[in-house]
Amino acid sequence: MSSTASNPSTGAGYGWRTPLVVILAGCLIAMIGFGVRSVFGLFLEPMTVTHGWDRSTFGLAMAIQNLLWGIGVPIAGAIADRYGPARVLAVGALVYAAGVWGMASTSSVLGLHMFGGVLTGLGVAFTAFSLAMAAMAKVVGPERRSFALGLGTAAGSFGQVVFSPIGQSFIHQFGWEPALGYLALSALLIIPLAFMLPNIQAGKGEVVYNQSLMQALREATGHRGFVLLTVGFFVCGFHVAFITVHFPAYVSDMGLDPTVGATALALVGFFNIVGSFGAGMFGQRWSKKVGLAWIYFLRSIVIVGLLLAPKTDTTIYLFAASMGLLWLSTVPLTTGIVAQVFGVRYMATLFGVVFLSHQLGSFAGVWLGGYLYDTVGSYDGVWWAGVALGLLAAIIHIAIDEKPLARLTPATA
Repeated sequence: MSSTASNPSTGAGYGWRTPLVVILAGCLIAMIGFGVRSVFGLFLEPMTVTHGWDRSTFGLAMAIQNLLWGIGVPIAGAIADRYGPARVLAVGALVYAAGVWGMASTSSVLGLHMFGGVLTGLGVAFTAFSLAMAAMAKVVGPERRSFALGLGTAAGSFGQVVFSPIGQSFIHQFGWEPALGYLALSALLIIPLAFMLPNIQAGKGEVVYNQSLMQALREATGHRGFVLLTVGFFVCGFHVAFITVHFPAYVSDMGLDPTVGATALALVGFFNIVGSFGAGMFGQRWSKKVGLAWIYFLRSIVIVGLLLAPKTDTTIYLFAASMGLLWLSTVPLTTGIVAQVFGVRYMATLFGVVFLSHQLGSFAGVWLGGYLYDTVGSYDGVWWAGVALGLLAAIIHIAIDEKPLARLTPATA
Protein backbone atom coordinates (compact mmCIF):
# COMPACT_ATOMS: atom_id res chain seq x y z
CA MET A 1 0.00 0.00 0.00
CA SER A 2 1.36 3.39 -0.95
CA SER A 3 0.66 6.53 1.02
CA THR A 4 0.35 10.25 0.49
CA ALA A 5 0.32 12.94 3.08
CA SER A 6 -2.95 14.61 3.87
CA ASN A 7 -3.57 17.62 6.04
CA PRO A 8 -6.87 19.28 5.18
CA SER A 9 -6.92 22.90 6.20
CA THR A 10 -9.45 23.98 8.74
CA GLY A 11 -12.46 24.84 6.64
CA ALA A 12 -10.56 25.93 3.54
CA GLY A 13 -10.86 22.58 1.84
CA TYR A 14 -14.56 22.28 2.61
CA GLY A 15 -15.88 25.62 1.34
CA TRP A 16 -18.69 26.88 3.54
CA ARG A 17 -18.78 23.50 5.28
CA THR A 18 -16.41 24.54 8.03
CA PRO A 19 -15.71 22.21 10.97
CA LEU A 20 -18.20 24.21 13.05
CA VAL A 21 -20.94 23.76 10.43
CA VAL A 22 -20.17 20.05 10.04
CA ILE A 23 -20.20 19.43 13.78
CA LEU A 24 -23.45 21.37 14.25
CA ALA A 25 -25.18 19.53 11.39
CA GLY A 26 -23.85 16.18 12.59
CA CYS A 27 -25.12 16.81 16.10
CA LEU A 28 -28.60 17.76 14.86
CA ILE A 29 -28.76 14.64 12.66
CA ALA A 30 -27.77 12.49 15.63
CA MET A 31 -30.33 14.24 17.84
CA ILE A 32 -33.26 13.72 15.46
CA GLY A 33 -32.38 10.23 14.26
CA PHE A 34 -31.71 8.82 17.69
CA GLY A 35 -34.44 10.83 19.38
CA VAL A 36 -37.23 9.48 17.17
CA ARG A 37 -36.30 5.82 17.56
CA SER A 38 -35.64 6.12 21.30
CA VAL A 39 -39.34 6.63 22.11
CA PHE A 40 -40.82 3.57 20.41
CA GLY A 41 -41.10 1.89 23.81
CA LEU A 42 -43.81 4.42 24.71
CA PHE A 43 -46.01 2.87 22.00
CA LEU A 44 -45.79 -0.71 23.29
CA GLU A 45 -48.82 -0.58 25.57
CA PRO A 46 -51.20 1.58 23.48
CA MET A 47 -50.49 -0.35 20.27
CA THR A 48 -50.78 -3.80 21.83
CA VAL A 49 -53.98 -2.88 23.67
CA THR A 50 -55.59 -1.34 20.55
CA HIS A 51 -54.80 -4.27 18.27
CA GLY A 52 -54.98 -7.08 20.82
CA TRP A 53 -51.34 -8.08 20.31
CA ASP A 54 -49.11 -9.56 22.99
CA ARG A 55 -45.83 -7.96 23.95
CA SER A 56 -43.75 -10.50 22.09
CA THR A 57 -45.44 -9.36 18.84
CA PHE A 58 -44.38 -5.77 19.40
CA GLY A 59 -41.03 -6.92 20.78
CA LEU A 60 -40.34 -8.97 17.65
CA ALA A 61 -41.03 -5.93 15.44
CA MET A 62 -38.54 -3.87 17.46
CA ALA A 63 -36.08 -6.77 17.38
CA ILE A 64 -36.35 -6.95 13.58
CA GLN A 65 -35.87 -3.19 13.48
CA ASN A 66 -32.68 -3.46 15.52
CA LEU A 67 -31.43 -6.34 13.38
CA LEU A 68 -32.04 -4.47 10.10
CA TRP A 69 -30.45 -1.41 11.66
CA GLY A 70 -27.36 -3.47 12.40
CA ILE A 71 -27.22 -5.11 8.98
CA GLY A 72 -27.79 -1.81 7.20
CA VAL A 73 -25.18 0.31 9.01
CA PRO A 74 -22.07 -1.36 7.48
CA ILE A 75 -23.68 -1.07 4.03
CA ALA A 76 -24.60 2.57 4.61
CA GLY A 77 -21.13 3.21 5.99
CA ALA A 78 -19.43 1.66 2.97
CA ILE A 79 -21.53 3.78 0.58
CA ALA A 80 -20.88 6.92 2.64
CA ASP A 81 -17.13 6.22 2.77
CA ARG A 82 -17.12 5.89 -1.01
CA TYR A 83 -19.58 8.57 -2.15
CA GLY A 84 -20.11 10.81 0.86
CA PRO A 85 -22.78 10.81 3.58
CA ALA A 86 -25.29 13.36 2.22
CA ARG A 87 -27.29 11.23 -0.22
CA VAL A 88 -27.13 8.20 2.07
CA LEU A 89 -28.67 10.18 4.94
CA ALA A 90 -31.29 11.83 2.70
CA VAL A 91 -32.54 8.53 1.29
CA GLY A 92 -32.44 7.05 4.76
CA ALA A 93 -34.63 9.83 6.12
CA LEU A 94 -37.30 9.12 3.49
CA VAL A 95 -37.30 5.41 4.30
CA TYR A 96 -37.31 6.18 8.04
CA ALA A 97 -40.35 8.44 7.73
CA ALA A 98 -42.20 5.90 5.58
CA GLY A 99 -41.59 3.16 8.11
CA VAL A 100 -42.79 5.19 11.09
CA TRP A 101 -45.85 6.38 9.18
CA GLY A 102 -46.60 2.77 8.24
CA MET A 103 -46.55 1.74 11.91
CA ALA A 104 -49.45 4.13 12.50
CA SER A 105 -51.47 3.02 9.48
CA THR A 106 -51.22 -0.76 9.70
CA SER A 107 -53.46 -3.02 11.75
CA SER A 108 -51.85 -6.37 10.94
CA VAL A 109 -48.95 -8.15 12.60
CA LEU A 110 -47.23 -8.55 9.23
CA GLY A 111 -47.63 -4.82 8.57
CA LEU A 112 -46.13 -3.99 11.97
CA HIS A 113 -43.14 -6.22 11.31
CA MET A 114 -42.64 -4.84 7.78
CA PHE A 115 -43.12 -1.14 8.59
CA GLY A 116 -41.92 -0.95 12.19
CA GLY A 117 -39.34 -3.69 11.74
CA VAL A 118 -37.85 -3.87 8.25
CA LEU A 119 -38.53 -0.41 6.80
CA THR A 120 -37.91 1.61 9.96
CA GLY A 121 -34.83 -0.49 10.71
CA LEU A 122 -33.33 0.29 7.30
CA GLY A 123 -34.27 3.96 7.70
CA VAL A 124 -32.54 4.13 11.07
CA ALA A 125 -29.48 2.41 9.56
CA PHE A 126 -29.16 4.87 6.70
CA THR A 127 -29.58 7.85 9.06
CA ALA A 128 -27.31 6.36 11.73
CA PHE A 129 -25.46 8.83 13.90
CA SER A 130 -22.26 6.91 13.10
CA LEU A 131 -22.39 8.34 9.56
CA ALA A 132 -22.54 11.90 10.87
CA MET A 133 -19.89 11.17 13.50
CA ALA A 134 -17.52 9.80 10.86
CA ALA A 135 -17.83 13.10 8.98
CA MET A 136 -17.24 15.01 12.22
CA ALA A 137 -14.16 12.91 13.02
CA LYS A 138 -12.59 13.74 9.65
CA VAL A 139 -12.72 17.53 10.08
CA VAL A 140 -10.89 17.62 13.43
CA GLY A 141 -7.39 16.50 14.33
CA PRO A 142 -6.59 13.44 16.47
CA GLU A 143 -6.09 15.68 19.50
CA ARG A 144 -9.79 16.64 19.43
CA ARG A 145 -11.33 13.59 17.80
CA SER A 146 -12.45 11.76 20.94
CA PHE A 147 -14.09 14.92 22.24
CA ALA A 148 -15.92 15.45 18.91
CA LEU A 149 -17.19 11.87 19.01
CA GLY A 150 -18.39 12.43 22.56
CA LEU A 151 -20.18 15.59 21.42
CA GLY A 152 -21.97 13.72 18.63
CA THR A 153 -23.01 10.97 21.02
CA ALA A 154 -24.23 13.52 23.55
CA ALA A 155 -26.35 15.12 20.82
CA GLY A 156 -28.05 11.78 20.22
CA SER A 157 -28.71 11.59 23.94
CA PHE A 158 -30.20 15.07 23.90
CA GLY A 159 -32.61 13.79 21.24
CA GLN A 160 -33.88 11.28 23.77
CA VAL A 161 -34.31 14.06 26.33
CA VAL A 162 -36.31 16.11 23.82
CA PHE A 163 -38.38 13.40 22.17
CA SER A 164 -39.36 11.37 25.27
CA PRO A 165 -41.64 14.02 26.81
CA ILE A 166 -42.77 15.21 23.38
CA GLY A 167 -43.69 11.68 22.33
CA GLN A 168 -45.59 11.05 25.57
CA SER A 169 -47.37 14.38 25.21
CA PHE A 170 -48.39 13.62 21.61
CA ILE A 171 -49.77 10.23 22.66
CA HIS A 172 -51.71 11.78 25.53
CA GLN A 173 -53.13 14.72 23.52
CA PHE A 174 -53.67 13.24 20.05
CA GLY A 175 -53.47 9.45 20.38
CA TRP A 176 -50.69 7.11 19.39
CA GLU A 177 -51.45 7.09 15.63
CA PRO A 178 -51.06 10.86 15.09
CA ALA A 179 -48.07 10.80 17.44
CA LEU A 180 -46.29 8.39 15.09
CA GLY A 181 -47.19 10.65 12.17
CA TYR A 182 -45.51 13.62 13.85
CA LEU A 183 -42.42 11.50 14.50
CA ALA A 184 -42.33 10.56 10.80
CA LEU A 185 -42.35 14.25 9.85
CA SER A 186 -39.54 14.89 12.31
CA ALA A 187 -37.36 12.31 10.57
CA LEU A 188 -37.62 14.29 7.31
CA LEU A 189 -35.74 17.19 8.93
CA ILE A 190 -32.57 15.13 8.48
CA ILE A 191 -32.64 15.71 4.71
CA PRO A 192 -31.52 19.38 4.58
CA LEU A 193 -29.02 18.78 7.39
CA ALA A 194 -27.43 15.91 5.45
CA PHE A 195 -26.25 18.21 2.67
CA MET A 196 -24.28 20.26 5.17
CA LEU A 197 -21.78 17.39 5.54
CA PRO A 198 -18.76 17.32 3.21
CA ASN A 199 -17.60 14.42 1.06
CA ILE A 200 -14.01 13.90 2.21
CA GLN A 201 -11.95 10.76 2.68
CA ALA A 202 -8.88 11.77 4.65
CA GLY A 203 -8.91 12.81 8.25
CA LYS A 204 -7.21 16.03 9.25
CA GLY A 205 -3.48 15.45 9.70
CA GLU A 206 -3.70 11.78 8.70
CA VAL A 207 -1.62 9.92 6.15
CA VAL A 208 -3.77 8.62 3.29
CA TYR A 209 -3.12 5.05 2.18
CA ASN A 210 -4.27 3.68 -1.15
CA GLN A 211 -6.16 0.99 0.69
CA SER A 212 -9.29 -0.60 -0.70
CA LEU A 213 -12.38 -1.26 1.38
CA MET A 214 -11.78 -5.00 1.26
CA GLN A 215 -8.18 -4.53 2.39
CA ALA A 216 -9.40 -2.42 5.30
CA LEU A 217 -11.95 -5.07 6.28
CA ARG A 218 -9.37 -7.87 6.11
CA GLU A 219 -6.95 -5.83 8.18
CA ALA A 220 -9.56 -5.11 10.85
CA THR A 221 -11.09 -8.59 11.08
CA GLY A 222 -7.60 -10.04 11.44
CA HIS A 223 -6.89 -7.75 14.40
CA ARG A 224 -7.57 -9.38 17.78
CA GLY A 225 -8.57 -6.09 19.40
CA PHE A 226 -11.16 -5.38 16.70
CA VAL A 227 -12.70 -8.83 17.18
CA LEU A 228 -12.89 -8.37 20.96
CA LEU A 229 -14.37 -4.88 20.56
CA THR A 230 -17.01 -6.30 18.22
CA VAL A 231 -17.90 -9.12 20.61
CA GLY A 232 -18.09 -6.74 23.57
CA PHE A 233 -20.40 -4.30 21.79
CA PHE A 234 -23.03 -7.06 21.61
CA VAL A 235 -23.57 -6.50 25.33
CA CYS A 236 -24.13 -2.77 24.91
CA GLY A 237 -26.90 -3.46 22.42
CA PHE A 238 -28.49 -6.07 24.68
CA HIS A 239 -28.70 -3.60 27.59
CA VAL A 240 -29.75 -0.49 25.69
CA ALA A 241 -32.41 -1.99 23.40
CA PHE A 242 -34.08 -4.03 26.14
CA ILE A 243 -34.35 -1.00 28.42
CA THR A 244 -35.48 1.35 25.63
CA VAL A 245 -38.34 -0.91 24.50
CA HIS A 246 -39.43 -2.69 27.68
CA PHE A 247 -38.61 -0.34 30.55
CA PRO A 248 -41.77 1.82 30.32
CA ALA A 249 -43.89 -1.34 30.49
CA TYR A 250 -41.72 -2.70 33.32
CA VAL A 251 -42.36 0.47 35.29
CA SER A 252 -46.13 0.16 34.73
CA ASP A 253 -45.97 -3.48 35.83
CA MET A 254 -44.53 -2.27 39.13
CA GLY A 255 -47.77 -0.31 39.69
CA LEU A 256 -46.22 3.07 38.94
CA ASP A 257 -47.74 5.79 36.75
CA PRO A 258 -46.85 5.55 33.00
CA THR A 259 -45.39 9.06 33.16
CA VAL A 260 -42.69 7.66 35.46
CA GLY A 261 -41.48 5.46 32.60
CA ALA A 262 -41.44 8.35 30.14
CA THR A 263 -39.66 10.57 32.66
CA ALA A 264 -37.14 7.80 33.28
CA LEU A 265 -36.31 7.60 29.55
CA ALA A 266 -35.83 11.36 29.50
CA LEU A 267 -33.53 11.11 32.53
CA VAL A 268 -31.52 8.42 30.77
CA GLY A 269 -31.09 10.80 27.84
CA PHE A 270 -30.21 13.77 30.03
CA PHE A 271 -27.57 11.96 32.06
CA ASN A 272 -26.34 10.31 28.89
CA ILE A 273 -25.28 13.76 27.74
CA VAL A 274 -23.04 14.04 30.78
CA GLY A 275 -21.79 10.47 30.36
CA SER A 276 -21.03 10.91 26.66
CA PHE A 277 -19.14 14.15 27.23
CA GLY A 278 -17.28 12.58 30.11
CA ALA A 279 -16.37 9.48 28.09
CA GLY A 280 -15.13 11.63 25.21
CA MET A 281 -12.92 13.65 27.53
CA PHE A 282 -11.73 10.50 29.31
CA GLY A 283 -10.80 8.85 26.02
CA GLN A 284 -8.83 11.92 24.97
CA ARG A 285 -6.47 11.51 27.95
CA TRP A 286 -6.63 7.91 29.17
CA SER A 287 -7.04 4.35 27.94
CA LYS A 288 -10.31 3.89 26.09
CA LYS A 289 -10.43 0.14 26.74
CA VAL A 290 -10.13 0.68 30.50
CA GLY A 291 -12.97 3.19 30.33
CA LEU A 292 -15.15 0.65 28.50
CA ALA A 293 -14.37 -2.09 31.02
CA TRP A 294 -15.48 0.15 33.88
CA ILE A 295 -18.68 1.16 32.08
CA TYR A 296 -19.79 -2.44 31.57
CA PHE A 297 -18.87 -3.41 35.13
CA LEU A 298 -20.82 -0.48 36.57
CA ARG A 299 -23.85 -1.28 34.40
CA SER A 300 -24.03 -4.69 36.06
CA ILE A 301 -23.86 -3.11 39.51
CA VAL A 302 -26.63 -0.62 38.66
CA ILE A 303 -28.94 -3.37 37.35
CA VAL A 304 -28.40 -5.43 40.52
CA GLY A 305 -29.31 -2.33 42.53
CA LEU A 306 -32.58 -1.95 40.60
CA LEU A 307 -33.54 -5.59 41.14
CA LEU A 308 -32.84 -5.55 44.87
CA ALA A 309 -34.24 -2.10 45.74
CA PRO A 310 -37.93 -1.33 46.48
CA LYS A 311 -39.74 -0.29 43.30
CA THR A 312 -40.59 3.35 43.93
CA ASP A 313 -40.50 6.46 41.77
CA THR A 314 -37.20 7.39 43.43
CA THR A 315 -35.68 3.98 42.66
CA ILE A 316 -36.68 4.23 39.01
CA TYR A 317 -35.28 7.74 38.68
CA LEU A 318 -32.00 6.82 40.39
CA PHE A 319 -31.64 3.81 38.10
CA ALA A 320 -32.38 5.95 35.02
CA ALA A 321 -29.84 8.61 36.05
CA SER A 322 -27.15 6.04 36.82
CA MET A 323 -27.74 4.02 33.67
CA GLY A 324 -27.87 7.26 31.69
CA LEU A 325 -24.29 8.05 32.70
CA LEU A 326 -23.29 4.63 31.32
CA TRP A 327 -25.72 4.52 28.38
CA LEU A 328 -24.02 5.67 25.19
CA SER A 329 -20.75 6.56 26.89
CA THR A 330 -19.54 3.36 25.21
CA VAL A 331 -19.88 4.96 21.76
CA PRO A 332 -17.15 7.66 21.81
CA LEU A 333 -14.75 5.16 23.37
CA THR A 334 -15.63 2.36 20.92
CA THR A 335 -15.52 4.61 17.85
CA GLY A 336 -12.41 6.21 19.31
CA ILE A 337 -10.61 2.86 19.43
CA VAL A 338 -11.60 2.14 15.82
CA ALA A 339 -10.26 5.54 14.66
CA GLN A 340 -7.17 5.30 16.87
CA VAL A 341 -6.15 1.84 15.70
CA PHE A 342 -7.18 1.94 12.02
CA GLY A 343 -7.56 5.64 11.13
CA VAL A 344 -10.70 7.42 9.89
CA ARG A 345 -10.58 6.61 6.15
CA TYR A 346 -13.03 3.71 6.53
CA MET A 347 -14.28 4.59 9.98
CA ALA A 348 -17.99 4.50 9.03
CA THR A 349 -17.62 1.02 7.53
CA LEU A 350 -15.49 -0.47 10.31
CA PHE A 351 -17.66 0.93 13.06
CA GLY A 352 -20.64 -0.39 11.09
CA VAL A 353 -19.23 -3.91 11.43
CA VAL A 354 -18.79 -3.42 15.19
CA PHE A 355 -22.28 -1.94 15.34
CA LEU A 356 -23.77 -5.00 13.65
CA SER A 357 -22.75 -6.96 16.74
CA HIS A 358 -24.40 -4.27 18.87
CA GLN A 359 -27.64 -4.77 16.97
CA LEU A 360 -27.48 -8.54 17.25
CA GLY A 361 -27.38 -7.89 20.97
CA SER A 362 -30.28 -5.48 20.58
CA PHE A 363 -32.31 -8.13 18.75
CA ALA A 364 -31.60 -10.62 21.53
CA GLY A 365 -32.48 -8.17 24.31
CA VAL A 366 -35.71 -6.89 22.77
CA TRP A 367 -37.00 -10.28 21.63
CA LEU A 368 -35.98 -12.13 24.79
CA GLY A 369 -37.67 -9.48 26.91
CA GLY A 370 -41.00 -9.95 25.15
CA TYR A 371 -40.70 -13.74 24.98
CA LEU A 372 -39.87 -14.24 28.66
CA TYR A 373 -42.54 -11.79 29.78
CA ASP A 374 -45.22 -13.60 27.77
CA THR A 375 -43.89 -16.98 28.96
CA VAL A 376 -43.26 -16.43 32.69
CA GLY A 377 -44.82 -13.00 33.29
CA SER A 378 -41.58 -11.34 34.40
CA TYR A 379 -38.56 -9.50 33.02
CA ASP A 380 -36.25 -10.70 35.82
CA GLY A 381 -34.49 -13.31 33.68
CA VAL A 382 -33.44 -10.70 31.14
CA TRP A 383 -32.21 -8.34 33.86
CA TRP A 384 -29.98 -11.04 35.37
CA ALA A 385 -28.71 -12.01 31.93
CA GLY A 386 -27.75 -8.35 31.49
CA VAL A 387 -25.76 -8.48 34.74
CA ALA A 388 -23.80 -11.55 33.62
CA LEU A 389 -23.13 -10.13 30.15
CA GLY A 390 -21.94 -6.83 31.62
CA LEU A 391 -19.33 -8.60 33.74
CA LEU A 392 -18.20 -10.66 30.75
CA ALA A 393 -17.86 -7.53 28.60
CA ALA A 394 -15.72 -5.84 31.25
CA ILE A 395 -13.26 -8.73 31.10
CA ILE A 396 -13.24 -8.83 27.29
CA HIS A 397 -12.38 -5.15 26.89
CA ILE A 398 -9.35 -5.31 29.18
CA ALA A 399 -7.72 -7.69 26.65
CA ILE A 400 -8.04 -5.25 23.69
CA ASP A 401 -4.87 -3.92 22.04
CA GLU A 402 -5.63 -0.25 21.33
CA LYS A 403 -2.24 0.80 19.95
CA PRO A 404 -2.39 2.45 16.48
CA LEU A 405 -1.26 0.29 13.58
CA ALA A 406 2.31 0.82 12.41
CA ARG A 407 1.13 2.34 9.11
CA LEU A 408 -0.45 5.25 11.03
CA THR A 409 2.77 6.21 12.81
CA PRO A 410 3.86 8.78 10.18
CA ALA A 411 0.64 10.74 10.82
CA THR A 412 1.63 11.36 14.41
CA ALA A 413 5.39 11.69 13.93
